[in-house]
Parts: sequence; C-alpha cells; structure tokens
Amino acid sequence: MGGVGGVDLVTLARLGIGRFHIADPDVFAIANVNRQYGAMRSTLGRLKVEVMAGIVRDINPEAEVRVFREAITPNNASAFLDGVDVFVDGIDAFEIDARRLLFRVAQSKGIFGLGAGPVGFSTVWVIFHPKGLSFDEYFDIHDGMDPVEKFAAYVVGMAPRATQRQYMDLAYLDFQQRCGPSTALACHLAGGVVGAEVLKILLRRGPLSAAPFFHQFDAYLGRFIRKRLWWGNRHPLQRLKRRCLVNFLRRKSLHT
Repeated sequence: MGGVGGVDLVTLARLGIGRFHIADPDVFAIANVNRQYGAMRSTLGRLKVEVMAGIVRDINPEAEVRVFREAITPNNASAFLDGVDVFVDGIDAFEIDARRLLFRVAQSKGIFGLGAGPVGFSTVWVIFHPKGLSFDEYFDIHDGMDPVEKFAAYVVGMAPRATQRQYMDLAYLDFQQRCGPSTALACHLAGGVVGAEVLKILLRRGPLSAAPFFHQFDAYLGRFIRKRLWWGNRHPLQRLKRRCLVNFLRRKSLHT
C-alpha cells in the first residue's frame, strides 16, 4: 500500500472494482510523502492498510476490503489470494522473495498476476498468464542466487530497454539501504496502466501481451515500448546487463 500499491488500489476502486484483499505491515512515514497516495501529515504513523482501506470505503461505501496487517509469508499467501481474480503486485522493489512467492501461488490458483513499477519518469510492467511463463522462468531467478543477483535480475527483466538511463543517476540507487530515486509522477503512470490491464483481464476484452512480452512507457521521453523478450532474462544480452548491475551494486556497497 505504498508508492505504487496505494495508487493501484484507488485507481481500481474508482473504476468500479468493489472487492479487495490488501496487505502491508508498515506505517506511513515522512519519507513516503513525495509519492505514496495515503501519506499525508494526518496519516503519519498510521498503518498503511488501515488508511487505504478507509479511503476505498470513502470512495465506495459498499466496497469489501479484507485487510492483512502482517507481511505476506508462506503461512498466509494462500489465504491472501483466496477468491481473487487478479493479483496486483505493489511490493517494494527490493522484496524479491515475497514477490516470487505470491506470483507462484497466484499461478497455482489459476490467477493472472501483474505489476507496474515506477522507474524514473516512466513505468514498466510485465503480465503473467496463469498458463504461461512463470515469474521465475521469465526473470531467470532461482533459490541459489544471492539477494543482489535476484534484485538485478528483477530490475533488468522489468525494463530491458531501460529508457530511463538517459536521465537517471544510478548513484542514488542504494541496495544496502534499500532505497532508490522515486517520484509520484511514475507511481501514477503505473497505476494507470495497471487499471487498464486489470480491466482487460476481468472483462476479457482488448489485447493482452503476457510474458515474455515487456512494456515501458516513458512520459519524459514520450516513448512507449512493447516487445517480446526472447528467452526472457536468459538472453545473452540480458545476462550481460545483469552482471553489470550486480558488479555496480557490489562495488558501491564496498565504498559505503
């Protein structure tokens, strides 16, 4: 229910969707105010799920919102996705294993999964069909990888074309502190594309390009990209990008 998740939720609520399962163990802090929908002076220190559930019910008093106040783990992932039609990933970019868990459970239940991430002044997204490529297959992630390798695989797989590199300074990406540059502009772009893709899934209308397709819309550069990523993150060029990012993150951690 943070930067992207909160915007996703409100976008879907205003589109008329009336049943949600939302999860977040965190509270709003001053650092969230630049981009997170529910982060305001009046909500600092309050649980994000409670604030966002209240906003949805204020929009639609008949909405049904099931709140999970704890982190999603193997113990509650199945319950979180019970009765769900679409899983929308709003998880922190650094939480790769929680993301892998939920996409795996969603696919086992025959549920579509998707998530759009804010990257610079753009948004990137990949859709996972329950009968298509899995999250781990597309991103080429497995249990034997360390956290830096998993994070690099996720970032490079979400944005293979990386249009944001023309103007983004990677010096602000800090794996040790689990933080990076982010803007409300990109979070709202992400919420918009999530709303469009979810409606197409629920109404079974319009074109749907699931993995190995990836998407990026860069509002700053005025560019939209939708391409098939042959072999997913196992493509030789993707492997090279992943290695470069891993080396960058490890070198940076040695000097901090």
